[in-house]
Amino acid sequence: MLFPIGDDDRKLTRPAYVTTGLILANLAVFFLLQQAGANAAFTYGWSVIPWEITRGEDLVRPVMVRLGAEAVSVPQAPGPSPIYLTILTAMFMHGGYMHLFGNLIYLWIFGDNVEHRFGSGVFLLFYLVSGVAATFTQIALDPQGVVPNLGASGAISGVLGAYLVLFPRNRVYAIFMFFYVVSVPAVVAIGLWIVLQFINGWGAIMLSEQTLGGVAYGAHIGGFFAGVLLALVLRRLVREERPHVFSAFAAREGARRYW
Repeated sequence: MLFPIGDDDRKLTRPAYVTTGLILANLAVFFLLQQAGANAAFTYGWSVIPWEITRGEDLVRPVMVRLGAEAVSVPQAPGPSPIYLTILTAMFMHGGYMHLFGNLIYLWIFGDNVEHRFGSGVFLLFYLVSGVAATFTQIALDPQGVVPNLGASGAISGVLGAYLVLFPRNRVYAIFMFFYVVSVPAVVAIGLWIVLQFINGWGAIMLSEQTLGGVAYGAHIGGFFAGVLLALVLRRLVREERPHVFSAFAAREGARRYW
């Protein structure tokens, strides 16, 4: 198993402002609004519920669902008006510390390169569109589902798709088998990741019993392919980043960013 911990950023000559802002926004929502999971009403109310999106109605009371031979109550809470706003808000919410920091590590590693290639404004729009595409992919797989969907994973999957298109040979540093640090091309690191999403996603679809939690592999796959398609278009429409005032210094020193 490969777990990315960094990449080759020597060509980057300024901070990635939008990537940093997105990381801070996710942290703020989790700790201030979700209260690190303690504010269950906010989490249930402002997450994406496929049933709410397909019907345009806000579920405000618990819903009973069948889990095998057992009936289980799924909590619900009032959300925004219109309820479709959850498609956006859910992108900045997380189900726990591992969910949050796992996502933000990937965004920190891969987001800055894509942002520098597209520019900050285009990158922000790209990120949001990828997240929306991921959400609708997950909804399409279970349009009547009442289990909350939340997290930045779908949008970040789009970032991974764009990174694969734009920087397939860039070196990615990763922990291998929990003990070794290796350097592999992005096409290997991200390629293994998307293959794993397909395998796990297919396994989840083949399960005969409904589950009430877990990883939204459909959103990962949908976001990834949205990112790939958008990157193929944008790399032709958006020029390379203009030389920055620090470019010559960075090239001369051969240094990584100092901020």
